[in-house]
Amino acid sequence: MTAPAIPPGTTPSMRQYFEIKAQHPDALLFFRMGDFYELFFEDAVTAAAALDIALTKRGTHLDKPIPMCGVPVHSAEGYLARLTKTGLSIAICEQMESPAEAKKRGSKSVVRRDVVRLVTPGTLTEDALLDARAANHLLAYAEAGGGAALAQVDISTGEMAVTPVAAGTLGADLARLSPSEILVSERAFEAWVAGDGGVLPLLESAARVTPLGTASFDSASATKRLKDLYKVASLEGFGAFDRAQLSSLGALVDYIAITQKGALPHLRPPRIEAADAAMRIDAATRRNLELVEGAGGGRAGSLLATVDRTVTGGGARMLAGRLNAPLTDPARIARRLDTVALFRDDTALTEDLRAMLRAAPDIARALSRLSLGRGGPRDLAALRDGLDAATAIAIRLEALHDPPDTIARVETMLVGHDALVETLRAALVAEPPMLARDGNFIAPDHDRALDATRSLRDDSRLVIRDLEARLKGGTGIGALKVKYNGVLGYFIEVPSAHGEALTKDEAFIHRQTMANAMRFTTPELADLDTRIAQAAAQAQERELAIFEDLRALALERAEAVSSTAQALAVLDVSAALGDLAMAGGWVRPRVDDSDAFAIEAGRHPVVEAALSKEDAAFVANDIDLGEDRLWMLTGPNMAGKSTFLRQNALIAVLAQSGCFVPARSAHIGAVDALFSRVGASDDLARGRSTFMVEMVETATILNQSTPRSLVILDEIGRGTATFDGLSIAWAVLEHLHDVNRCRGLFATHYHELTELAARLDHARNAAMKVAEWEGDIVFLHEVEPGAATRSYGVQVARKAGLPPMVIERARDVLRRLEKGDAQGGEARIRAIVDDLPLFAAAEAATPPENAALAEAVAALDPDALSPREAQEALYRLKALLNG
Repeated sequence: MTAPAIPPGTTPSMRQYFEIKAQHPDALLFFRMGDFYELFFEDAVTAAAALDIALTKRGTHLDKPIPMCGVPVHSAEGYLARLTKTGLSIAICEQMESPAEAKKRGSKSVVRRDVVRLVTPGTLTEDALLDARAANHLLAYAEAGGGAALAQVDISTGEMAVTPVAAGTLGADLARLSPSEILVSERAFEAWVAGDGGVLPLLESAARVTPLGTASFDSASATKRLKDLYKVASLEGFGAFDRAQLSSLGALVDYIAITQKGALPHLRPPRIEAADAAMRIDAATRRNLELVEGAGGGRAGSLLATVDRTVTGGGARMLAGRLNAPLTDPARIARRLDTVALFRDDTALTEDLRAMLRAAPDIARALSRLSLGRGGPRDLAALRDGLDAATAIAIRLEALHDPPDTIARVETMLVGHDALVETLRAALVAEPPMLARDGNFIAPDHDRALDATRSLRDDSRLVIRDLEARLKGGTGIGALKVKYNGVLGYFIEVPSAHGEALTKDEAFIHRQTMANAMRFTTPELADLDTRIAQAAAQAQERELAIFEDLRALALERAEAVSSTAQALAVLDVSAALGDLAMAGGWVRPRVDDSDAFAIEAGRHPVVEAALSKEDAAFVANDIDLGEDRLWMLTGPNMAGKSTFLRQNALIAVLAQSGCFVPARSAHIGAVDALFSRVGASDDLARGRSTFMVEMVETATILNQSTPRSLVILDEIGRGTATFDGLSIAWAVLEHLHDVNRCRGLFATHYHELTELAARLDHARNAAMKVAEWEGDIVFLHEVEPGAATRSYGVQVARKAGLPPMVIERARDVLRRLEKGDAQGGEARIRAIVDDLPLFAAAEAATPPENAALAEAVAALDPDALSPREAQEALYRLKALLNG
């Protein structure tokens, strides 16, 4: 997307385009021309394909037509959203003056244009470009001073944090934050592109990776940049940042300044997140457990979608953040649970609070847009209504006796905005427009000068009629008229007989003599004429000035407003989870520093929610990984092994996120890391088979899990030969038990592994309960002690709809294999090779069990049968087949 060379004879407008494009070679240039943003050359080709709009041509360059496409300015946001989702960046080039102003500089002068903003996936702030219920993270990864750090910011809310990155944890950190864009140094980017074995090749995120110059990551420059941003002499008040952390934070601030052309949003002081403060969950585990995204890629079917009852955008984003990063500190978890318990137990409070929260707009994002100069009157109204709702909520919370610490803390963050709210309430109409340039958003009677200007603009006829009446009364000329034309503007016209008298009056200025009339003006009318002509522009100008005053007033309280936004989100999440716990009968978990993992009557939250829509009940199950910390789970497919594995992992996530859990009781020693190996898929992009993906994920578990971790493994080794798979599974189990010493669930079809329970001190067998009924099986979905004796694979295949002939053949093969297996390895091989020829000669075939059917078939002569006789023969054969 580089700019073409500028040949001689290029028009001034295209020369201007080339010069601006050369400054932004890696971005699509939205070049403002009147009411359209137009794109040319490669930009046009790229945009037309991405947006599915017409690619046309305009003029020539080097004797070739210039590709061109365009989008209307008024609907540009929709197109920007589609482009940024593909990872593209857009440079917005605006007209900085009107064509009339350009002409004043010369007849051949080109309208001044300049890029006012770079739109990238990680720097979006407009509602139309963002998901209101999801954060939009911009990250910066830096290495310095022997350490590494990952800084994060959501510029749509101003939240900023930094965390140290330990060896091998970058992938998990990226999966937790799910960024839209990642900043790296040019040196690291080159290594990443080359696959140079460092940490960056581990980036599995779909985010755009943007390289920045080394200067952006310089820790010394970053320190000065941050001090200037927060207007402090030292950063010690924010935390003890190391060089890597300063480097990553400085790169974020520098990039925001670059893309916003110097305008910085309100950024809250960065907080340091300890590396071990949150449960570590790698990308594979997040996918397997469908924490915030379902199997289809959206929210549907995910844990987040199931538990999300929040009523505000800020609350929804906070809940997603908590599920993405469950805490490991029992004290912090307990404080969250205290607040949820309050709302679960107080139905009236929960209903009142949620009703008030529904009236609270997203003030965090409104404030960010206002701070960047992209906000409008509707954003000011959002602050007015949101802060007003916060005050009402604070009053409601004052009635509580001995509230939890969190409630007491957030209550103080909700108040103190009365003056700002009153000013905004008095200044703004109830439903203002989105854009300030649309006007009519300042309430009547708020500003006298604006009211007068509007009166001229909107009621000019009444003003002129009033002046005409006064002039008639003052002169005594009843035939006096105040008229208007395009040449003179407003003028006074009287019959010629009265004109002579007015010429002698110094208050009247003669303008024109007609055949039967004379025309005059007065200083008052001339001034009125000018003011009426300029009234619309003046009204808009005055409103814009008032808007800027109100914006400045709001930004003076930016930090306090941000705190209120956070408090509202905390209350929304807590009330939503309390409502969920009350409706679902969920219980408060006990989370401590022990090694416990005991859940009584646990349920899978997502599956239970799906079953409830069909009026079906979920079968609850117990688990206790205390003394026997490693369970080996056997049983047939469809019996519920994977559901049992997942539900216990999800209960751990919910508990440590500060949620009540779907169980009768739960006692969980805080899990430091959650690992899963569930499901099977290829990684074709990296040339990995299903088995290779399985082994890579298993290696991660064995290399990183600790005694505080929770591991769930489903059918390890199934992707290769039976004995190979069994051997690997056996060794993995022993390693988890003896070396990692973690808590774990291991589902398998290798019944040989159940023998390990007798050999391993802290392992036990469990099985999915199955009932047999009239040759069929019924899945009870209950977990019972002991090992399964059969896999019931043939019965499951029959339930799946395999043809009866295939099912009967499979049963025959199974019987013979089991017989050979009982006789020893040699007999088993003979049974496979000799006794089961799939396409044997007729004389070697096993006689069919239904002799009568065989005789009837042998007696048929197809060539001698009429159609009717053939049909009857088929009926007889079918009757014989069915006995």
